[in-house]
Amino acid sequence: MVDTDPRRHIPRTDHLLALPEVVAAGESRSQATIKAIISEAQTAARAGEIPVAEVAPTIISRLSSDSASSLTPVLNATGIIVHTNLGRAPLSEPARQAVADAAGYVDVEMDLVSGKRSKRGTGATQALLRACPEAEDALVVNNGAAALLLAVTALRGADVSGGNRAGSDGSAGGGRTDAAGEIVISRGELIEIGAGFRLPDLMATTGSQLREVGMTNRTHLDDYAQAITDQTASLLKVHTSNFRVEGFTAAVEISQLRELADEHDLPLIADLGSGLFEPDPYLPEEPDIASALAAGADVVIVSGDKLLGGPQAGLVLGRSDAVQRIAKHPLARAMRTDKLTLAAIEATVANTENPVQEALHINLDRLKERTERLAELVSGVVVAHDGRVGGGGAPGVPLPGWAVELPEYFAAKLRTGDPAVVARVHQGRCLIDLRCVPEAEDQRIIDAIARIRGVDLGDGEVGSSEL
Repeated sequence: MVDTDPRRHIPRTDHLLALPEVVAAGESRSQATIKAIISEAQTAARAGEIPVAEVAPTIISRLSSDSASSLTPVLNATGIIVHTNLGRAPLSEPARQAVADAAGYVDVEMDLVSGKRSKRGTGATQALLRACPEAEDALVVNNGAAALLLAVTALRGADVSGGNRAGSDGSAGGGRTDAAGEIVISRGELIEIGAGFRLPDLMATTGSQLREVGMTNRTHLDDYAQAITDQTASLLKVHTSNFRVEGFTAAVEISQLRELADEHDLPLIADLGSGLFEPDPYLPEEPDIASALAAGADVVIVSGDKLLGGPQAGLVLGRSDAVQRIAKHPLARAMRTDKLTLAAIEATVANTENPVQEALHINLDRLKERTERLAELVSGVVVAHDGRVGGGGAPGVPLPGWAVELPEYFAAKLRTGDPAVVARVHQGRCLIDLRCVPEAEDQRIIDAIARIRGVDLGDGEVGSSEL
């Protein structure tokens, strides 16, 4: 009986390694990378995912790709500005240039005049302080969760308003007997964010105990006051950035907690999440750094890659004694950020425009014109569509706009095409929202849809400047 299984004819590894194109790729690619690509193509053929005849061409195509990583650039046509699955905030052009400039040797910890070692991240710190005059000092760490963990650990038992109740060993002073202490927080602020990450789990790693006060929907100042004992290490205020509680509710403001913190010589930490420097009329309920500091928070914590529009980072701004205490804690070294992030943060903060702010404050008349033009060229239908901030920012706040409606099957084909276009799938429809798509990229989306339809736009094809 003749064996007709084509998988028996999958090329051997040594034969594939001897292909001229593969040998040439070895001048720039590591042998481990080349062998992994070959193995993946062979595995795909065995699974029937690609024809046996396509094994060698697939390998050659991947090795000839200009991409230096497995990450695929995408066009975000979902209408969600800070899309966690797509890397959150896209960097501005100044920030991208800053990252490129910092990729080589840079004076990240050297004073070029004296030739001596200098303080790390000075430029980023100065940029943050210029953007937020209410802050006396600032610190950049690797992400928001790290900033919170570091703050509650370093400030436990510290009177950052003047004196210092902590002993030389870092334990709580002022009669407090528990070195870890208790962190007082409202039950309504015990949040869970993406991937099952829960705030109480993070706090548990510090060795501290969470002292939950109030109810899920209503917490009063007296709830905090009654919870404070000799074991209390700090008061923590967390913005519920990814959900809203409506109806019969009550919460305690930072200004009220400041009075209580002063009465008991306790640090007041505010985790705001999304990263606005000042109030934004488009997001009236979203807290901002300046207001939180003015209200009395000792330190404010925000993420760099949300509404700030920068790279992933945790930013700590506030009173100089509090920030310096955090910066000098041994954990700060483990949570230190790299030169690329510092460069991107500085460039983001120093420049007024970035893709996040542009998408948030987009000209709606122009957005509608672009959407209508796209619909006309690809035979789609314009529908009302609300964008979102995303990334845990401004939950439930709609950003009015429009989208082009296409059959649902377009979504998968667009995601796996070139360019990769990520649209929204909703109620059996593929919705293409141009809010987060740079106008110069409109034509690429038109072309991608046309290829799926098998349509040649011919003379109907237009440049992005005409859309």
